[in-house]
Amino acid sequence: MQKEIRASFNQSFSEVKYQEFLADLNNATQGSLEFRVAETPVFVPKSLKDKLISTCESIIDVIAGDDFKAKTDKAIPTEQNVPNENEHTSFLAIDFAVCQDDQGEFVPQLIELQGFPSLFGFQYLLSETFQKHYNIPDDYDFLFNDFDRKSYIDAFKKLVVSDEQLENVIILEIYPEKQKTRVDFEVTEKLIGVKAVCLTKIIKEGRKLFYINDGVKTPIHRIYNRLIFDDLTNFPDLRTAFSLTDDVDVEWIGHPNWFFRISKYTMPFLNNPYIPECRFLSDYTGKFPENLSDYVLKPLFSFAGTGVKINVSESDLTTITDPENYILQKKVKYEPVIQTTDGSAVKCEIRMLYIWQKDEARPILLSNLARLSRGEMIGVRFNKDFDWVGGSVCFMER
Repeated sequence: MQKEIRASFNQSFSEVKYQEFLADLNNATQGSLEFRVAETPVFVPKSLKDKLISTCESIIDVIAGDDFKAKTDKAIPTEQNVPNENEHTSFLAIDFAVCQDDQGEFVPQLIELQGFPSLFGFQYLLSETFQKHYNIPDDYDFLFNDFDRKSYIDAFKKLVVSDEQLENVIILEIYPEKQKTRVDFEVTEKLIGVKAVCLTKIIKEGRKLFYINDGVKTPIHRIYNRLIFDDLTNFPDLRTAFSLTDDVDVEWIGHPNWFFRISKYTMPFLNNPYIPECRFLSDYTGKFPENLSDYVLKPLFSFAGTGVKINVSESDLTTITDPENYILQKKVKYEPVIQTTDGSAVKCEIRMLYIWQKDEARPILLSNLARLSRGEMIGVRFNKDFDWVGGSVCFMER
């Protein structure tokens, strides 16, 4: 998006250099990456960065409001309501499409948001590896708010570990060694010392939880949660001693309820020039927008794009029996803004990554994630067999 920097990067790019970059990423982990990493980082000019941040702050105004919990109580499915919810989310991830306005200026458009952790560990490694293999301008950074690499780790560790002993804090997942994002667990353990533990390995005794750590039965006091209920539906016959909805003596870092509260459910409450029109389907009293081709239908309770309908007809809407569980959102036009070495351009989505310390009034912007796409939608299954697509990181102009 910065023409001079993009031209310089593309001119110096080679497939050999890219393969060396990937090899370095793979060598930093125990196994090869399970998802595609793009050939390039994203260079974001300050004008777009400022728009991204100001839009995020307007969203945070809503989330930090005194009435937000009351507004979003219905977002949590009754059978998935987890006890001991904390006062606010520990994490906030806000996704934007990069678009262009009528004047040709780069502008963000909100796609989704979630009160759930993203790849805080892997993005640290990815940005570091890009900086090692490519010439990244000194006045561009992947961090915000005067964080450097040391203070990044310190802030992340303070949030997850706090004053606990490392052995009493775990990352919770289901079969973490099989997850495509397992590289993030490996990097996180290296950065802050917290291990990933499978839900099936948790021992429950009354209100207490334990796991076996190097052969020793060890109490769990804090859970850095990376497990969502949708993942558990893939294992209908799973039997565990501990269920997420059990009332136990642990502190959640990334409480499961916030995954539902801060989600597509939040979007109808937001208002900003860079947030597309969005309403609950149940809010329409029989009269839908005439230009339905300009809208996308999304189920509230789905993950990774499942159930999203891009080409919407009125019959699609009238046959839905639970309209309160759907949103109708104005479509966003992703603009191919990143030039590749073959003269084509690819689309870009930017995720702004926030952490929210326990006693702070608001979350703070820490890092970012980017995804590049040639397909109709962002995501691995829509970008198979393409190059210059996949996960990346933004370096934004200071």
